[in-house]
Amino acid sequence: MSLLPAVENETAANPVYSIIWLHGLGADGHDFASIVPDLVSPEWPALRFVFPHAPVRPVTINRGMATRAWYDIYSFEPGAPQDEAGTRESITQVEALMAREHERGVPSERILLAGFSQGGAIALAAGLRHPQKLAGIVVLSAYLPIAHTLAAERSAANTAVPIFWGHGTFDPVVVLQRGVDSRAALETLGYTVDWHTYPMPHAVHPQEIADLRRWIGERLR
Repeated sequence: MSLLPAVENETAANPVYSIIWLHGLGADGHDFASIVPDLVSPEWPALRFVFPHAPVRPVTINRGMATRAWYDIYSFEPGAPQDEAGTRESITQVEALMAREHERGVPSERILLAGFSQGGAIALAAGLRHPQKLAGIVVLSAYLPIAHTLAAERSAANTAVPIFWGHGTFDPVVVLQRGVDSRAALETLGYTVDWHTYPMPHAVHPQEIADLRRWIGERLR
């Protein structure tokens, strides 16, 4: 499998931490690249941000139109079938991106996975299954995909991985209850979730960025 193309941003020479950030449905790696100046503190060590572009694929909820997507979405209804094959393909692609960071001198314990919406779902699914300890997982306006397989497939190395979760109270796409239910499923398995809600729709809130900046800073030690 070839590596996904990506937008990259290094905050200084010789990065010692990496943040792999996955965009939402229909966007691309440029979508969150502009967030770096607002998110990064000058006191932090050198970081490499990697914003990959998801593959282009037909998406059922878009009437089959092809767009960048980490997996197909058949319906937003609770309990709808999920594209498990597409989800697993994207998990494999994220694993390949992390392996490249290892090759560039950044070990797993200095890698954070982050994502918005579909991207957050993949960051969570990949991170909890990753065989080596990660620095953290950032989940923005997302949910836990293929939850029925997590108990059997989760990695012992990341049972205590720090998880930041931000969700909008007015989200019409990934409704708040879906996020709440996903958090509950994780807590049932023993994970600790740093949970935040914001008065917003399916979006990112300025206070969310401020909270995330503090949270990331605590991981860079």
